Amino acid sequence: MLGFLLRLLPFWVREPLLIAVGSVLGVRIMYLAVRDHDRVAAGLGVVFLVFTAIRVHAAIRALRARRNPSPTASADGAAVDAAPQAQPQPQAQAVTGSRPRPDTPEKEHNAWGQAVAAVAVFGALGAALWVAPRFMPSDDNSPQPASCSGGTHEELPKAYKDTPRPVTGEELCKALNRPDLAELLGTPEETATTASSTNNTAPLTDGKVAQPEAEVTFDTYTVNVSATYNELSTDQYVKLMKFGDEKDVKTLTVLGRPAVLSSDHTMKLEINLGSGGSGGPVEEGPLARTLSVALDRKDRGGYCDITVWSTSGALPNDSALLNIAEKVLPRIPERPVR
Repeated sequence: MLGFLLRLLPFWVREPLLIAVGSVLGVRIMYLAVRDHDRVAAGLGVVFLVFTAIRVHAAIRALRARRNPSPTASADGAAVDAAPQAQPQPQAQAVTGSRPRPDTPEKEHNAWGQAVAAVAVFGALGAALWVAPRFMPSDDNSPQPASCSGGTHEELPKAYKDTPRPVTGEELCKALNRPDLAELLGTPEETATTASSTNNTAPLTDGKVAQPEAEVTFDTYTVNVSATYNELSTDQYVKLMKFGDEKDVKTLTVLGRPAVLSSDHTMKLEINLGSGGSGGPVEEGPLARTLSVALDRKDRGGYCDITVWSTSGALPNDSALLNIAEKVLPRIPERPVR
């Protein structure tokens, strides 16, 4: 259909149009091929450029033929000039006045005007296609960052009603799932694949201690944030770490609050969905790094854990945890005086 429409166009419109489109596409494809080191794209760009060169050669030949008519056309013109000489002088003037020669420059001017207009239009379209990816937003097929779930929410456990100003899992998720979270982790090119939250209670507390939690996953790292509203101070928490398997324990201060850095292994659990549905034993997972910060400056009890780990076992620098804490903690209300 497109080829049929092109054949309907005048020669001096169709050829400049094909030259403009071929040159723009050829140069653009060659640029992408050089940038991405793609040989297939380079070959395709060469095809477009060769096609454009052939059209340019054909247009030049047609232009030369238009400017220099063939000898047959010149002989016909001579015969036409000889015929009026046998007629009386008034008729010769009439024949001479009806010759199409004065109209020829006007037609040639119109053809060139159409050609220039076609080249200008398609040149503008080619330029727009060239710069559009830099200014247009990414298309819908590109991966979008995961968002925290919204809509209807389940009723909070009783522990949240008994706790003054507790943060919910959804609020933690919104505080954690920041646009710059990947950059804070040192992987700015990555996009969050999942974001989730829960309104749990702390284990072994009979559901009396609120412990909301949020988690954001990237290709490289997974970040988990939880807030535990118990009576345990940071000093007491550090003493408990000495009896556990935590490694590289380091006390510090974050935003004026007592804090501690520690490392511990995650748990690895395999579930077999085949016949029988049995799962494997719980194994030791990759190492995780955790920053625990008191919920208030006076350290009256409770803490916020920011944990990072990866399936490969690699960990970011401690500065990444500190940067995340400085962004997330202001979104968590300090624990009021009881």
